[in-house]
Amino acid sequence: MTTIDRIEITHHRLPLAPPFYAAWDGQARHHFDATIVRVFDTDGRLGIGSGDFMLGFEGHEDLFVGCDPLDLDRHNRVLSNIDFHYGRCWPLDIALWDLAGQIKQEPVWRMLGGTNPEVPVYASSGALHEPEELADLAESFLALGFPAMKIRFRSRESGGWRADIKGLEHVRARVGDSLTLMVDCNQGWQMPWDTDPSWTFDEALPVAQELERLGVFWMEEPLDRADLDGHRRLRDATSVKIAGGEMTRELSSLQTMVDGGAFDIVQPDAALVGGITGLAKFGRGLRETNTIFTPHTWTNGLGVVANFHLMAGLGGAPFVEYPYDPPTWGLDRRDYMLSDPVMQTGGVATLSEKAGLGISLDEERLAATRLD
Repeated sequence: MTTIDRIEITHHRLPLAPPFYAAWDGQARHHFDATIVRVFDTDGRLGIGSGDFMLGFEGHEDLFVGCDPLDLDRHNRVLSNIDFHYGRCWPLDIALWDLAGQIKQEPVWRMLGGTNPEVPVYASSGALHEPEELADLAESFLALGFPAMKIRFRSRESGGWRADIKGLEHVRARVGDSLTLMVDCNQGWQMPWDTDPSWTFDEALPVAQELERLGVFWMEEPLDRADLDGHRRLRDATSVKIAGGEMTRELSSLQTMVDGGAFDIVQPDAALVGGITGLAKFGRGLRETNTIFTPHTWTNGLGVVANFHLMAGLGGAPFVEYPYDPPTWGLDRRDYMLSDPVMQTGGVATLSEKAGLGISLDEERLAATRLD
């Protein structure tokens, strides 16, 4: 029987010139870091994962080496324990699924029970844009065949959302109802330096009313991630669907929010919580409910494809996030660790029939960007 032979972790940094101004950050990003996890079995096969920095994993390799790589539930429980004591190491779960697919000679999406490799996607912008520029971006997305677009609102500027509404109005005037529109309010969590509070229910309500007027499909992270009562009240007060949960650290906490009526749309990311193993179970548990699961995917290209496999396996999402805001957030940046970028055509990303995740690393680029 093949066993896990070794685990290798490398860190990489891609310089960004011009810089990327993420709407949720407020500080220019002059580089993009990525951590790559490689899992080798004793027969020489390799599984890869990425998405978080694997902080706290060093010293825990012996909990996996020598074990059956196909014992995915066991490995996921160990990663959950590591997450509790140290850091988020879920990219290892992704790498183990990639390895398991190669052992079984099946793509991950099929291992998860999927029958269709096509994943409908929406264009997810990442920066703030002036109204005309935002309308131009929406028009370009429409021309590429995207069925929907997510627009970012400024996160902490008091009353700043009123300017963002003007941008949304420009988009509606330009593309009409040809694009389904979503809005990320960026209130669910803060960057380490950001001590300003998230919106309260009373602050979020007038925003929701404006989004309702403009026919927005969902309103993402309008309140602090733990404000169960506020989310529930906001859902009751508007027809706009309420989305969130992308950065919740534990699936049990996320389940509490879902059970408490916080969300219409829930967005955990396999690279940040639960891995493919945990989120597959979580997603299946939502099938008999009215809560839609469509994950956050803003880690990197490898994280994107892992979440696409997850959703092709589970099904049920109207569309899945495709981070794309050229020129400062194009495929050349998002997918720099991959030999081929994760593409979409006409609003659909089609996964391959290759074993595992069906992707390979750009080792030359990774060597040039390696930090250690």
